Order: sequence, then structure tokens, then C-alpha cells
Amino acid sequence: MREIIICTFLTLDGVMQAPGAPDEDAEGGFEHGGWQKAVSDDEVGAAIAGWYEQSDAMLLGRKTYELFASYWPNADPGNPFTARMNGMRKYVASRTLSSVEWRNSTLLEGDVVDAVRELKASDGGGINVVGSGDLAQTLMRNGLVDEFRLTVHPVIIGSGKRLFADGAIPTALEPVSVSTTKGGTVVGVYRPNGRPSYDSY
Repeated sequence: MREIIICTFLTLDGVMQAPGAPDEDAEGGFEHGGWQKAVSDDEVGAAIAGWYEQSDAMLLGRKTYELFASYWPNADPGNPFTARMNGMRKYVASRTLSSVEWRNSTLLEGDVVDAVRELKASDGGGINVVGSGDLAQTLMRNGLVDEFRLTVHPVIIGSGKRLFADGAIPTALEPVSVSTTKGGTVVGVYRPNGRPSYDSY
């Protein structure tokens, strides 16, 4: 059984939109694109590299796929991520794309929930869901997420798409590992652990 792993960069107030560049995703009038670099450090990079080494595929929504496919095939070969990103198997969930051209990419057919259940039942290693906020919401609502790998950066944006948006399913989380980098980013790995419990002090 393969595991579906949400790998996401978040602000302290939970925003996941457009961490990488000012023009990455301006949907909804978002004006804070590129917020991550200024609040990241080499420990964050090392943690992310480790997450990719532990998995052998990515599961991407259309927007993230198109963003990555426009960048990584022509990226600096000296960047240690370039070979990894191009070499990994990519599964793409889209209702509008008819084909995918980036090396090692496969367009999922039919209902995405059914397709991901089939992926989970197949042979292979972990599958990282990177960015792809709408897809992540669908996976969480249908109980298909096995692990969250999150970097929570010391910046507040105040608006934008959030990983745990309104309507998120209440879920207890078991911490696997949590650490803080020298720059103040919390690097956390958590696994869903049923429903939350409620009590009073």
C-alpha cells in the first residue's frame, strides 16, 4: 500500500498560495507571491530534500503541474533538485488537460478519488502531493491522506488559499517529528489519527 503525503509550505496563518515567486499564482487578487524565500534557510532545504528522497512520485493538480512543467525541464542542472524533479514519476489530476508532456508524467483518468485509491493500492513508494491546494482539499475530505509534511514559516500574510480551509474535516494528528530551524521555521511531520477528542480543564 502506497502512502499519500501532503508536502506544503505554509505561513504562520496557514496560507499556502504562491510561496515561490511573485507571479506564481495571483488568483483572487493575491499580492503576496514569493513570500517563502525571505523566511527560509538551508535547514528547510535539507528537510525538503529528505522528504523527496523518501518518496518516488508526485501527485499534482493542473496548476502546479503546469508551473513545474514550465520550469524544471529547463532548470539549472547544477541544482540538486533538478534531476530529482525531472526523474520522479508524476501523476496529474486534471479535468481540463488532455495530455501531459513532462517526462515521467501520467494523466489520471476518471474520478480523481477512485484514481488515487487505485494508486494507493499499487506497488511503489510514497507519493508527495506538492502545492495543488484544490486537490489536497479533495484528498483530505475523502480520507486519502496518510501523512502531512509541513514547513510553517515565520510570516503572516493575512489572505490567500489555506491548506486547512473552511470546511476541513476535524482530524486528530499524531506528531512523527517536529523541529525548528535556526530561521524560526517549524518543520513538522504528522499523521492523521482519527477524530479529535474534546474535554474541559
